[in-house]
Amino acid sequence: MKKVIIVFTGGTIAMKIDNKTHANVLAMSGEDILNMVPDLENLAKIRYHNFSFVPGPHMTPEMMFELSRFIKKKLDDEGFDCAVVTHGTDTLEETAYLVDLTTRTRKPIIFMGSMKSSSELGWDGPANLVDSVYTAISDEAYDRGVLVVMNNEIHTAAQVTKTNTHSLDTFKSPDFGPIGFIDNNKAYFYHRYTKWQYIDTETIDPNVDLIKTACGMDDRLIRFCVDSGTHGLVIEGMGRGNIPPKMVPGIEYALDKGIPVVLVSRCHNGKVLDSYGYPGAGKELTEKGVILGDNLNGQKARIKLMVALGATRDMKRIKDIFEKNYY
Repeated sequence: MKKVIIVFTGGTIAMKIDNKTHANVLAMSGEDILNMVPDLENLAKIRYHNFSFVPGPHMTPEMMFELSRFIKKKLDDEGFDCAVVTHGTDTLEETAYLVDLTTRTRKPIIFMGSMKSSSELGWDGPANLVDSVYTAISDEAYDRGVLVVMNNEIHTAAQVTKTNTHSLDTFKSPDFGPIGFIDNNKAYFYHRYTKWQYIDTETIDPNVDLIKTACGMDDRLIRFCVDSGTHGLVIEGMGRGNIPPKMVPGIEYALDKGIPVVLVSRCHNGKVLDSYGYPGAGKELTEKGVILGDNLNGQKARIKLMVALGATRDMKRIKDIFEKNYY
């Protein structure tokens, strides 16, 4: 039997409805959750660790990086065959992606969560946890980077995002779809997603800001971020990567101070490209030094820039990290 470490961080899977407030609050440790899913011991040699006890929005980039190093130690030094991480769904995609970028291993790392608490009818936590263990112990799960398992589907950490505030099938990979599914107690894979990136760094820089673009915006928010000490900016532009012209002076202001600016799209699907040449369009921005963020959403581009800045301050190398596939 394979040796599995289950890392509990909190989130809705660990919550119950409080009798006084009538709202979900953290209430269960990893041991409590495992006692409600007894069949796991028949699947693998299960060990667990209570890494943290926080709701998803309380997770910080520093905690995410600490978690990445913790998982690495368990897999590389302590002989575990795979890892499963329970996590609040609000920030699950960000933590999973940071771990994906900063962990170099063939072994499966699976993130999962729950959209309902244990007090609610249809609590999805146990099913997602069992599916995650089945996926983790599958020989086909090796060499696939960090995966996210929710609602019987298997997604890559690099592509998955939360798309719905309440639905059980909230986690989707808009451009490519899931890479597999779990059925009849077995993980099946459709295809292999090959763009798996590793950034070698001993630290991250969490001082990165994210600005969403809307019509008629100017450069005030950009200048505020720069003047208040940001080390990097991610701009969620319109369409293929275009911004209102009044924002451009702020971009120039940031770049003149050596601050990397990464451009992504606010659209649900697709990648950014410098195919338009009017003021504020992608062509002008890239010629000024703005870095294109491919098909990443804003929150993931921010995570990637934090990791990149931990590895280097060289603008060319940061550009390469975003535009090339390193492992």
